[in-house]
Amino acid sequence: MRLTRFTDNALRCLISLGLEPAGTQTVGDVATRLNMSEEHLTKVVQRLAQRGYVQTVRGRRGGVRLARLPAEISVGAVIRDCEDELALVPCFDDAASCPIAPACTLAGALDEALAAFFAVLDGRTLADLLANRAHLVQLVAGRGVGGEGRLLEAGGV
Repeated sequence: MRLTRFTDNALRCLISLGLEPAGTQTVGDVATRLNMSEEHLTKVVQRLAQRGYVQTVRGRRGGVRLARLPAEISVGAVIRDCEDELALVPCFDDAASCPIAPACTLAGALDEALAAFFAVLDGRTLADLLANRAHLVQLVAGRGVGGEGRLLEAGGV
């Protein structure tokens, strides 16, 4: 299985926001720190806001922030909410197009594998992804507006 760049950017955005859980970050700051397109990240943030993972704040102190505690954000749920297509093979969507579908056991094996994939990720939260916080802060510190000082002020390392 291969996740889309959209989902990758959503997870990285949540990690960045998780480094400053009480503060807000602009989409531009997050995009700069994580080397991603601001336009693409804007779409990602819109989806994350629609699904209740982040809040957007207007105004001079505006930006985006986590809407839930990191321990309440399941990695598996984020992936399900960001991926538009989770079928591993085309016949999952259209079994009628496959002449061996009635006797095929591959679909069941792939379904089982996908369930195992999500069982692992459903057991992980954003808090787990932030376990190496000090190193993550070092990696994004100084990249873009706000830089190290802002991240360190928000919770220290």
